[in-house]
Amino acid sequence: MAIEEPAFEVLSESKNYEVRRYAPYLVAEVDVAEESADSRGFRTLAGYIFGDNQTSEKMQMTAPVETRDSESQNKKTYAFVMESKYTLETIPEPNNDRISLRERPARVVAVRKFSGRWTDANVAAQEKQLLKDLANDGVKTIGALELARYNSPFTLWFMRRNEVMVPVEWSTAAN
Repeated sequence: MAIEEPAFEVLSESKNYEVRRYAPYLVAEVDVAEESADSRGFRTLAGYIFGDNQTSEKMQMTAPVETRDSESQNKKTYAFVMESKYTLETIPEPNNDRISLRERPARVVAVRKFSGRWTDANVAAQEKQLLKDLANDGVKTIGALELARYNSPFTLWFMRRNEVMVPVEWSTAAN
């Protein structure tokens, strides 16, 4: 069974990364303490999509699960992409007031794909390589790095589809 993902267009591909233009999409997100971001963030948001909302509606799991540094110190923002059938007006309100519903605006991001574990060291190495490649190619970053995970933690590590991404300045004419 295919899992829904946000719509995007590939604008450019290089050996180490690709540049994508994403259409707007909705996310449900929660800020959690950095040391427990994966388990607490996932459980909180899973509860919401599995019916812990004001209409008790069960929603489909989508991909990816996004993680980025929070604006709050020592926290991570953990986000589930929501099904495209919803708008901010039609999506069920969460019962948990820590969950925010937001529309991610259309954006252009550079993306580095990788497989493997989600360890801090592995993710940091992928982020470092992406930023180095972008700098070498003269591509300016304009936002925070994010981790996108497409598989469950039960997927064998070498079969996992992961991405690090960062918003970039992009002009089709210039690039």
